[in-house]
Amino acid sequence: MIRRRVLVASAGLGFAFGGFFDGILLHQILQWHHLLSLVAGAGDLAAQVMWDGYFHAAMYVIAAISLWVLWRLPSSATFTTLLPAGLLIGFGVWHIVDGVLSHWVLQIHRIRLDTQYPLAWDIGWMAIFGVVPLAAGWRMLARRTTTTGHATPRPLVGLTGLTLALGAAAAQPIPGADTTTAVVFARGGAGELFGALAATDGRLIWNDQTLRVALVDVAPDRRWRLYRHGAIFVGGAGFPAGCLTASRS
Repeated sequence: MIRRRVLVASAGLGFAFGGFFDGILLHQILQWHHLLSLVAGAGDLAAQVMWDGYFHAAMYVIAAISLWVLWRLPSSATFTTLLPAGLLIGFGVWHIVDGVLSHWVLQIHRIRLDTQYPLAWDIGWMAIFGVVPLAAGWRMLARRTTTTGHATPRPLVGLTGLTLALGAAAAQPIPGADTTTAVVFARGGAGELFGALAATDGRLIWNDQTLRVALVDVAPDRRWRLYRHGAIFVGGAGFPAGCLTASRS
């Protein structure tokens, strides 16, 4: 039973890491796709950014639950082989599930939208980041013959730190731009946008036609103030406040 809990919880953490890897690399850095890139009616930038934020928040919840289960395991649990095996399995499962469900069944996005061969990219990505880690995890698991050992806090401390780092990275603004960040407003309009900029001494760099989405130059320590002026997502200021703001609007 303990062995199963270690494996399931570590696989859940690996699954969340797979989601963070996908979202941070493909949605934010490379910008090959967003969560709902191929969904009709969700093509505006505001909706895409918000759904990417909800996606990252969901991955964070899965990671937090998995870490909580691991922390509560008895001292007789061992992490030597089960933990890395579970992480690899979960990471691989994420990419296989995402490929089959999101790319082919639901068709809400593909790995690359700007290519003539989207299926080749889907299959290649799934093979490298899905099948290979999953097979490696199962191989590690098959080699294990005993479940005895002692739990050590060091792997969990490291994984907790990694989870926090990934969550912070998912909330970061455009790479390489120290003071430039993306902002999504609940209602949009000149009053809301320019009122928020005035309150934070910010500078407008770009905005969409609805004035709901903007790139602004705002000092990092002032970004939280944007939530007080209608923002529901602010890059580099985290997701929780944005979610609370959205729930009140």
